This record gives sequence, structure tokens and C-alpha cells, in this order.
Amino acid sequence: MVKKKVLELSNKIAAGITGGLVKVKPTDPEYRILEPVTSDEEAEIALYLEIRKPKTVKEVSKLCGRSEDEVEKILYKLAVDGSIKVEKEDGVDVYSLELFVPGVMEYMVDNKENVEKYPVIAECFEEYTRKLGALMAGNIPVGLGVMRVIPIQSAIDGDTRKASYEEIETLIEKHEIFAVTDCACRASMRVIGEGCGHTVEDICIRLGSAAEYYIRTGKGREVTKEEAREICLKAEKEGLMHQIPNLSGPGNALAICNCCGCSCFGLRNANLYRNPDWSRSNYVSQVDIDKCVACGECVENCPSNALTLGLSLCTKEPIKAPVEKETPYDTQWGKDRWDFNYRTRKVVEESGTSPCKSECPAHIAVQGYVKMASYGKYREALELIKKENPFPAVCGRICPRKCESACTRSGVDEPLAIDEIKKFIADQDLKAEHRFVPDKKAKREEKIAIIGGGPAGLSCAYFLGAEGYKVTVFEKQNKLGGMLTLGIPSFRLGKEVVNSEIEVLKELGVEFKTGVEVGKDITLNELRNLGYKAFYLAIGAQCGRKLGLEGEDAKGVITGVEFLRKVNLGEEVKLEGQAVVIGGGNVAIDVARTAERMGASNISMYCLESREEMPALEEEIEEALSEDISINNSWGPKAIIQENGQVVGVEFKKCISVFDEKNRFNPKFDENQTKIVRANNVLISVGQGIEWGDLLNDSKLELNPNKTLKVQSLSYQTGEEDVFGGGDAVTGPKFAIDAIALGKQGATSIHRYLHGDNLIIGREREYHAFDKENLDKDGYDSLPRQRTLHVEGSKSKETFKDLRVTFTEDQVKKETERCLGCGATVVDQYQCVGCGICTTKCKFDAISLVRKYNSAGVEFKDMKSTVIKHVIKRQGRIAVKKVKKSIGSVFSK
Repeated sequence: MVKKKVLELSNKIAAGITGGLVKVKPTDPEYRILEPVTSDEEAEIALYLEIRKPKTVKEVSKLCGRSEDEVEKILYKLAVDGSIKVEKEDGVDVYSLELFVPGVMEYMVDNKENVEKYPVIAECFEEYTRKLGALMAGNIPVGLGVMRVIPIQSAIDGDTRKASYEEIETLIEKHEIFAVTDCACRASMRVIGEGCGHTVEDICIRLGSAAEYYIRTGKGREVTKEEAREICLKAEKEGLMHQIPNLSGPGNALAICNCCGCSCFGLRNANLYRNPDWSRSNYVSQVDIDKCVACGECVENCPSNALTLGLSLCTKEPIKAPVEKETPYDTQWGKDRWDFNYRTRKVVEESGTSPCKSECPAHIAVQGYVKMASYGKYREALELIKKENPFPAVCGRICPRKCESACTRSGVDEPLAIDEIKKFIADQDLKAEHRFVPDKKAKREEKIAIIGGGPAGLSCAYFLGAEGYKVTVFEKQNKLGGMLTLGIPSFRLGKEVVNSEIEVLKELGVEFKTGVEVGKDITLNELRNLGYKAFYLAIGAQCGRKLGLEGEDAKGVITGVEFLRKVNLGEEVKLEGQAVVIGGGNVAIDVARTAERMGASNISMYCLESREEMPALEEEIEEALSEDISINNSWGPKAIIQENGQVVGVEFKKCISVFDEKNRFNPKFDENQTKIVRANNVLISVGQGIEWGDLLNDSKLELNPNKTLKVQSLSYQTGEEDVFGGGDAVTGPKFAIDAIALGKQGATSIHRYLHGDNLIIGREREYHAFDKENLDKDGYDSLPRQRTLHVEGSKSKETFKDLRVTFTEDQVKKETERCLGCGATVVDQYQCVGCGICTTKCKFDAISLVRKYNSAGVEFKDMKSTVIKHVIKRQGRIAVKKVKKSIGSVFSK
């Protein structure tokens, strides 16, 4: 049954914006938000109030004919609910109606107890602001939206034209009473299942009388002026920008909202409706292309999708310019103009950006840290790397260097030695008295279990530790690092390097329990009973695959993965006589080189692939050849020969092709061309499998046909909502950098899961490189690539030490000068709302705010006439444009 007085109250409040031209119906959010918590009796009393014109209890009592005690009780209850506001004037409580937004709906959402009982309150806030935004698109001039961006203070400090009302510090200094409260927008999005992962709790500031109201009604916590400043700075660090209510004239706002583009209902006007005039400040961003290094930090944090990564170099053929953008200024603005996918962020221009960042699985800001290194700012360079990769010293030694393979410089002479630069940067930290340890973002009580201490698990632990969670890594082996320590020999990756980088995790508070096999020693359910709230399964692909040939069980036959694990664990392993290694990948190379150091002689590798097709990196192949290991291409095993249970050789058959016409693995052989190779040891390195043990028992977790863990795309959530997966256990065997990248994704998902946020909204990123063939490479001098001293194979094969040296500082300086700096940020100044968050993220002073508008807000009582004038002028512009188009189309025929 419709509550008639509540409906009447809804219409009265709504008329503050619509002027009563649009009537509220019982199906509208304006009614549905009040209905659960407001009786007709209460609404009848509230109807004696006016919008933004406070009245005392005595005045209302006189108007309605009821006792002051009755009226006060009802009014205060409504104020606690949030449907009206209470404040003091001259020491006396006064009550008033507020607009639905900003006002009533935020107040009501900030009553957490009511929202928990009636989620429709949050749903209606989201629905109403969506409806209001559609109505207002194009009809609000710059500076007159009900919410307005206020620039970050540091972004405009140097601008002599700035007005005091544009300074957040002036606003804070003006008041003495402050309250912190939850973000009503993000709280509402969380309720409807679309939370974005940004902070909801204790993040928005109320000032003056609004702070008093929030404190009195239990919606906010009182804070000091200094605490208010610190909350704003904390928000800026998180990438949140500032907005203020814009209804009281310049400099009179009573709130500072710390907003994100993915959930803020005010910014949704800029993003969904492509109507930034509603929200914008008087400033827009501009980029100094000579300083920009396309690190992407500004792009990732831009709340209005105004920044993208593009190209800074000249091209042979001009890049097709975008069609001139139409705007609401002189265009009818319906749904066909809106961007319904605004939370699927476009981070790269259609023409592409720097190949190094695009091709890196973790999308590290390569160009950025190379530039920092060129300045000698190695700590800052390391911080930039560690935003995506906690293990730069490890990756500097074993990375497949996809960034180098894609480097634009290769079109001039040779690619930049990116990995050597990264290794040098990381090694400075390894030697430092005080290591770089990221600041914890918060102190959180939730316990998280990471199952597997390899690169994916450790990466996930690092990022969750930095978020402030209580993280425990459970590792089956007695050593941490997974394949980093057990699958890679020390002559390629020293164990001290791995352990040194793991020490940073310990400083973050991450705990490690080694020698514990989850599923056998303790189960997931038992861990749940111990208070663990989320799980990350990253057990790796830790066992070697066999060939399925008779004789594989003979003495002297072992998988390469098992062989390397035994050696790295210090178990007794002794090889004598000839050794045959079957396989052509990086692991097979490591196995062959390790076998030589463990006593084998006359080591031969046999693989299906031709030399050009070998999956092993060219650098590793060269190192194996320099150590006198023979590589025999295009041969596949036919049989393992044994005598009295001991392997004595392998029969091979000629492989004539590895892949079929659809590029699927489907080897073909010439069965008539065979040969027998004598061997005392056969090491099989043809792939890796996953050994789940009892981990999945009594769970809803499922496996794919290849035994990898079945997960949801992008979120990596499994069939049990608190369990996530990553690394080789999900993808199958890949490189460490791939696992590290997935570890960060897993941490993001777990963080969102624990806060009840949506796991995928706003996370999609598509990077692609520009067309290098279209670059104009004339005019670039050829500069020789710096190289480290070559290590002779005759020396390297005698030791398990990594004899490869790092660049000198002089070499780093010379090599960083070779970077072409081919990427840069592009600004869409129409879409930019002038918040300045980009300036706080740029470490290169490459982006700044410039004043473009000179508009000040007006008081609410003057807003209606100002907007009407704007609407009339806008409709005139639209009509003129239509006429011009019509005339133009006639003459173009």
C-alpha cells in the first residue's frame, strides 16, 4: 500500500531540483528510499519543513498543532534516518529538508544499520543519480553541477590565477569541526554488487554544521583538522580525487568527498553521460611530451578516462586523426552519445603505445624506470618496477626479455639492454643498508593463506602484505621460492638473490610455514576453522612429465624437474658416464648444464624442434654450446634401451615436423631414419605437470582436462568463492614473470572479495604496441649496445656460482641514453575534469594543470535562473548547428 504522506514528502524534496515539473510515482527511487523507514505520521510532520530553510521545533509544533515533545521526537528520528537534517543555530536545534542529492540520499546511505535492514536505500541512491544524470546531461554549465571537482592542492599551488574557493586547504582552515564518514557512493555500489575495490570506510570529510550533524546522528566519527588533512592525503595516495557539494556559493561547501571514477555518482555524469561540464573544475591537464615516459601511472589513476598511452615519435604515414568530437554544448545528447562501458578502461590509444610496456606480461613501466636510472635515481626506479613486480633482481637474471624482443630501438641498431638495466637497479637495493619496503596502506585483521611459495604465491603475498593483511605462505618443501629455488640452478639464479627479495616480504609482516603440505598436513577447511578468510592456490607445475615409453622406469632415467629439485635441495646426486637430455626448452638447457656439473660427461641434448623452432632462449642455447654440450635437433625418442634394469641408451627417430598446418603440436616422424645413442643417464625434460595431492579433497574445486585449476577469467576465482588460483597451477608451465603478474591479479581479487566488492569491474586492461614499421627512423645515431664481460664456458661449467656480472654505473648511463622514449601520455582535455590526481602520480614532472575556465558556483537559490539561461542558449546553438549541417549537406551533393 502506498504511503500517501511519504509520497507527498518525496515530491516536495524532488521539486528542489525539478521545480515540481516531474511528479514522483510510488515506483520511483525518490519514494522507495523513504518508504521503508518513514511512516505517514512522520512524513506529515516533515512536510512542514522547507528545503535548506531551517525551522525550530517550536515553529514546526505551532504549524502542525502537536506538542513540541512529539515533534522533536519525530524530527530527530527522521534526522537519524537521514531524510532531514538537524543542526544548531544560536544553540537551538533547527531542522530542514535537503535536496535528494547531495543531501538526503547520502545521509540515508550513511545510516549503516538501516541499509543493512533495507538494501533498497542504497539501490535507490544509485538509481536516482543515474536518472538525474540522464536528465541533466548537457543542461548544466561549467561550475554549476550540484557536485564539483576541487583540484588537488599541490597541483595548483604554483598558479597565481587560482581562487581561494579552489583551494582545499582554505576550505579546511575555515572550519573547526570535522567528521569522517564512509563513501556513500561506493557503499551503495557495493550493496548492488558493483563495488570497485576503492576504500569505502572512513574516507569522506564533513565540515562545520554537516560534521555536527554526522557526529550527533552516529553517521560519522569526529576527527581533528590535522586528521582531516591526513585523510585527504591518504585518499590522494590511493588515487582518489576531491569533490565538494556546490550549492552554497564559492568557498562554502560543507563536505569533501574523496571520489573515484568507477563508483562516484557525481563523476558518472562525466563518464557515463560524457558530460564533464557537470563536474569539472576550472582546470585541465596538459602533458610535456619531452618529459613524459609513458609509465602509465597517470592513466591508471585518471578518474574520467581522459588520459591514454600513445606515441611520441614521428611516423612515416600520419596516424589517422580522430573525428572532431561532438559535445553537449551544441548537440542533442541522448543515449547514443553515452558510454555505457566507461568502467572498462581504455588505457591505450588505438594507434598503440610503447612496445616494451605492451609486451611485458606484468606491463611494467619500462620506459619510466629506464629514465629514472638515467638520472641516477635508482631507488625511485626500483619503486616504479615494484608497483608491478616485487622480484626485479630475480627477473633481471632469468626473464625471457619480451620487452627487449619488442624494443623499438632494434629497428635502428640493437634493442635496449632492458634486463641488464633492471638487474643493476635491483642490485643497488640488494646492497643497500635500508631496503625498499612499501608502506602498508592500512592495518587489516583478515588472515589470508597462500598455498605455494613460488613466484605467483610470493607475488600475491607481497601485494596483500602491502595492503596490510595478515598473510601466511604455506610451502610443501623446506625451501621457499618454488621453481625459482628448486627448478633453476644457482649458476643462473643464486639462491641468495631469491632469499634477499623474500626478506622484503618478511619485513611486510608476511609469515612463512615451510615443510607443510596443505591437504595432507592440514586441510583448507581446517585453515578456515583457524580464521583464514581467503586462499590463493599457487602450487606450480612441480613435477616432470614422462614420455610414456617402455624403459622409463630403468635405473638412470629421471625427469629433469626432479633432477634439478634434488640438486637444489642438496640431496645426493651423482652422475657418471654419458648423459642424454631429452627436450629443447630452457629447463632442458638448465638440466644439461647442471648434469655436467654433477659429474656427467659427453652430454647430448635431443629435441623435436629445429634450431630455429627451439623454445629455449637463444642466450641459453649459446651458453650450453659454450660449455661443450651438443644439441641435436629434429630427433624424437622412440625407445629407452635398458640392460638388467639399467639404462644403456636411447633410440631416436627423425622428426620431420613438429606442428601441423593449424600450428598445433602434432609431430611427424620418419620411422625409417633412426639412431641409437649410448647413455648411462637419461634426463627427460619435455614438460611439467601439476601434482595436486590431497589439496582438492572435500572441496568444490575443479580441474581442467590438462589438470590445471579451473578459474573464472580475470578474477581467477574458483568454484569456492574464497579460493583463488594463479601461476602455473592455472596457466600450465610459463615464465616467472607471467606467474608474478598473476600474483598481483590474485591479490586484487582477494582484496575485493574480502570487502564484498565486484571482482572484475574496472579491471580490464588491453595494451597494444604501435606499428613499428610506420616509424620514421631516419636521424637516429647508431649507438652500440652495452655488454657485460663474456664468461667462457670452460670456466662457467666448473662452478655453480653465477659468473655473469652486472653493468657498471657508467654502462647504465650509456645504455639508458639509447632509449628512444617512444611512448607518451595523450590528454583528452574535453573529458578531463581537472582534478589533478595525475600530477601526484607523475614522478617526471611531465603533467600539470592549466587554467581553462573561470567559473564559480552560485547559491542554490540562484541556480535555477542560471541553468534556465544556459539551457535556452544551448538549444539555440543546437538549432544553428542543425541549420549549418543542413545547408552543408545541400552544397556537398
